[in-house]
Amino acid sequence: MHIPEGFAQVAPYIFASEAGAYMDHLVAALGGAETDRTLRPDGKLANGQIRFGGASIMVSEASDAFPPSQCALYLYVEDADAAMKQAAENGMEKIMDVADMSYGDRQGGVRDKAGNIWWISQRLTDAPYA
Repeated sequence: MHIPEGFAQVAPYIFASEAGAYMDHLVAALGGAETDRTLRPDGKLANGQIRFGGASIMVSEASDAFPPSQCALYLYVEDADAAMKQAAENGMEKIMDVADMSYGDRQGGVRDKAGNIWWISQRLTDAPYA
């Protein structure tokens, strides 16, 4: 089996209205790096790819056949407080303040412009989740 570099065997794929602007929002708010953007003949996003560290997600324009999707994503970061501040400054809605969790993460939560939830988490220990 061949899996492209930067992708896991399971990769999030989000359908969003105004998907091109949504990709820009994710890059600015969460610090992702756009790695590919393919447009349809009508100029809307056919497929876009954003890399967060070693993982990638895909984004496409929603349609009647593929309506906007909503999901929850867990994003590991170096500094949860700084990442939450960046997310809020770029239009994400805070849904949970950053706090130290009993399972060893420092974590906060935001909702993006498409309604998806992002748990922004800084792992504070090398121990596995118990």
